[in-house]
Amino acid sequence: MSKNGEKPARLLIRDLSQVASPAGRSAPVRGAELRAIDLVADAYILCEDGRIADVGPMQELWRLDDDVVEVDGRGLSAVPGLVDCHTHACFAGDRVDEFSQRAAGATYEELHARGGGILSTVRATREAGEAGLAAALSRHQAWMLRAGTTTFEAKSGYGLDRDTELTQLRVIKSAGGVPTWLGAHAVPPEFADAGADAYVDFLIEDVLPDAALLAEAADVFLERGAFDLAQARRVLLASRSSGLELRLHGDQFTEAGAIPLAIELNARSVDHLESTGSTGIDALSSSAVVGVLLPASALFLGRPMPPARALVDAGAAIALATDFNPGSAYCESLPLVCALAATQLRLAPEEALTACTVNAAHVLSRADRKGRLARGFDADIVLVAADDWRHLAYHLGGDVVHTVVRGGRIESTARA
Repeated sequence: MSKNGEKPARLLIRDLSQVASPAGRSAPVRGAELRAIDLVADAYILCEDGRIADVGPMQELWRLDDDVVEVDGRGLSAVPGLVDCHTHACFAGDRVDEFSQRAAGATYEELHARGGGILSTVRATREAGEAGLAAALSRHQAWMLRAGTTTFEAKSGYGLDRDTELTQLRVIKSAGGVPTWLGAHAVPPEFADAGADAYVDFLIEDVLPDAALLAEAADVFLERGAFDLAQARRVLLASRSSGLELRLHGDQFTEAGAIPLAIELNARSVDHLESTGSTGIDALSSSAVVGVLLPASALFLGRPMPPARALVDAGAAIALATDFNPGSAYCESLPLVCALAATQLRLAPEEALTACTVNAAHVLSRADRKGRLARGFDADIVLVAADDWRHLAYHLGGDVVHTVVRGGRIESTARA
């Protein structure tokens, strides 16, 4: 690394056992193309000014002058920096007590109905203030980076009042994350008597005008006990009119119309899908909406896994994400998600890699510069601590990320 931590003009990673990257240039990738990986053995990656300048076999590497930082890649493989397109990483406190209650038999929905769940994190997040939330997100972001995540999305939704929702979005944006407004996450205590419709009025009239200046997308939790189809449509239509991309939490516990609504409104994605049946699979397969699958959440809650294999085989576009949050997926590791995709969702390692790189980048409107190791793309690179890149998914919960490069700069080195 150059002096004073400045980004080097050029970075050369040489003698890599493999460089693996989703093939092609289009996004999102679907069907059989999800398995298409460009693989270069005995390879190098050259980065200049934060972008990929060249990738190729070592035998084609030309002589470079001294103005380059070199990384020894022997025994390592390289994949694109991982993209986590669904997290709730801006929160305060934890829910370890509820975790213990679930282990003793309580369900997520039961805890939510008792005033726990999302609302317990709302209380802690409101009390933390901007400095507390910034410190918490910095900690969580460091965890994600060490696990290979170079680009992350994070949602608000733990404020549920005007000031805290906007604070969450400011903190996420300041940290370099992709901010999503999730004001419609749950009905806060202040609206317990007035009800969800009144809260939706408040969100649209009092929060959205300023949230739209900070966020890139809006999301709604369309689910039993949260918001119904009509309420979700109102929030999303108003958000689209304010210039925001649209996302949806859908089919986590019940099929409540999330997929048809996502297709109707041309949403960027519909996320979860643990309860999606054949009709929803067929609908997604012929749409532009990406199904974002969150297997760590399904595992954490003991829920059925989303129908990944059926979605891919039907031709739907899918992405993978952690759903990192304190209640239903206390997990920041996309390599672990890749392992779950391979062992529980019946996805090949190649499909999992594409789903958490270029397809996830597409969900965040960044697939033109993130998610591939190709000329012109951002120099976001994960060095895998193995000579075969598939150890990313194969080494279950292992110390598999050796080094993380973001924007051509070495950000994290897990091993000496």
